[in-house]
Amino acid sequence: MAASRRKSLPDLSAWVDSRQSQGLYFFTREEALRNLNQSESAFKQAAARLQRKKRIARIHGGFFVIIPLEYASAGILPAEWFIDDFMRYMGQPYYVGLLSAAALHGAAHQQPQQFHVITPVALREIRAGGLAMIFFFKKKFGEVALTQVKVQTGHIPVSTPEATALDLIRYARRVGGLDRVLTVLQELGEVMEPEKLVEAAEADGTITYAQRLGFLLEMAGLTDLTDGLFQLVQERNPLPARLEPSAPTRGCKRDERWNLLINIQVESDL
Repeated sequence: MAASRRKSLPDLSAWVDSRQSQGLYFFTREEALRNLNQSESAFKQAAARLQRKKRIARIHGGFFVIIPLEYASAGILPAEWFIDDFMRYMGQPYYVGLLSAAALHGAAHQQPQQFHVITPVALREIRAGGLAMIFFFKKKFGEVALTQVKVQTGHIPVSTPEATALDLIRYARRVGGLDRVLTVLQELGEVMEPEKLVEAAEADGTITYAQRLGFLLEMAGLTDLTDGLFQLVQERNPLPARLEPSAPTRGCKRDERWNLLINIQVESDL
């Protein structure tokens, strides 16, 4: 009886097909071993065969994604299809942020080559196929305004356009510098609201980022967004800040409105 039961169980390939037919594009090693009644060695061999065929890809540890035919040439799924399941597997809260969030909000002029994830713990970047998942550690993780964005496999938490703008300032050097931030803001500004921008700046708590963001928004011609932000900066009465923290200030001009030392020239790619 036990022998006939084992023979009736599907192999890994058939089981993967069954999961995909149910709209599931991931599985874990533990799930596979439990459902297939295979040895660890047999599973590794079967998984290796499917990976060579680009039918599945291992993301990290025992977490695998299932690759439908239309993504076989890329060798990986879009990260937004599986990020929620992966972070649940990792046992970590998260939100999609920075350039990836901007793209999901419609600011996709420069489609990011990386997928940006914000977490309250430090995680190493993950590369699989042509995908690079970059994790950004943020202390004030729980105070960021989020929205649920619908993707192929459900909904994922994404920073609001306003919170995304502030994160872009915070991590400017890691996302390509202020030139790229300015370019993204020109598109992201179309879906931002002045009141929510002030709320995001207050939640962030670092007034220097509000100064830089206000200056760049006005450079982008988005002056309708900055009145509340300017009032917040005025109330906090901050010391002069550098536009680019790592650049020298000798001989640079000062922007009186935002109390910024303009120590680099910022140019948009648009």
